[in-house]
Amino acid sequence: MLKSLTSLMVLLCCGGIAAGQITVAAAADLNAALPELAAEYQKQTGNSVKLAFGSSGSLFSQIQNGAPFDMFFSADEEYPRQLVEAGIAERPSLYRYAVGKLVVWVPASSSLEVEQSGIKVLLDTSVKKIAIANPQHAPYGRAAETALRHFGIYEQAAPRLVLGENVSQAAQFVESGSAQAGLIALSHALSPSLKGKGRYWIVPADAHPPLNQAAVILARSSRKQEAANFLAFLKTSQAIEVLRRYGFAIPEEH
Repeated sequence: MLKSLTSLMVLLCCGGIAAGQITVAAAADLNAALPELAAEYQKQTGNSVKLAFGSSGSLFSQIQNGAPFDMFFSADEEYPRQLVEAGIAERPSLYRYAVGKLVVWVPASSSLEVEQSGIKVLLDTSVKKIAIANPQHAPYGRAAETALRHFGIYEQAAPRLVLGENVSQAAQFVESGSAQAGLIALSHALSPSLKGKGRYWIVPADAHPPLNQAAVILARSSRKQEAANFLAFLKTSQAIEVLRRYGFAIPEEH
C-alpha cells in the first residue's frame, strides 16, 4: 500500500497528472465500467480521469493517510461516510451511484452446473479452491463470507478459500485455474475480459449485506469543481446505462 501511495505522490509531484485531470480511487469491481465511463467523459468534455483501483478498505486507508486523490468510489458506502464524518470528504458530494451484485462464477470449461445448483455447487468434490476477495478490507469478500454462512456451507468451504487482495484478483484466480470457482462481482462476470469465458449464478441479495456503492469528493482536492463535473456526468442516463450493462443495480433515487 505504501509503495502505491508513494508512486502516486511521485506522479503528482513530477507532472504525471495532467492539467484538468482528476485522480480517482475506485473499488476493484469498477475496473471495467469506470474506464469506459472516463473515456466517454473525456470525449465529451476534454477532461481526463486518472483511475487507481483496489479494495475499498485499502483505498480508504490510503486516503486516511493522505493519498492525493480527488475522489473515492467505494463498493461499501460506509467508507465514504466515515471520511465525511472525519472531515476528509465533502458531505454534500456523497452519492450512492450503484448497488453491486455477487455471483458464483465457474469457467466455461467446468462441468459444474452452477446455474442449477447455485452456491451449493461449491460443495462438489472437484472444487479444491474457492476464490473470494479478502473480507478484511474488501466489501465483496465480506458479502461472500456472509453468503456462505447464510446457506450453511461456510464451515465446509472455509478450508478451501483462497483470498484475493480485491474482488478483481479473486476473479483472476478463477480465470487462471488457480481456483475452480469463485464468489466475484457480477460486473467482472460481464466484463470484456471474462464475458463468455464462464457461467454464473447470482447470489440472492438477501443472503448478504447490500453492496451499496457510493462516491465522494475529498476535502483536500484542489480540483473539486472538476470532480463535481465528473460526478454530475455519472448521474446522466448515458452513464447509468453503462453501469446497468455491467450488472449494477441503480438506486431508486435515479
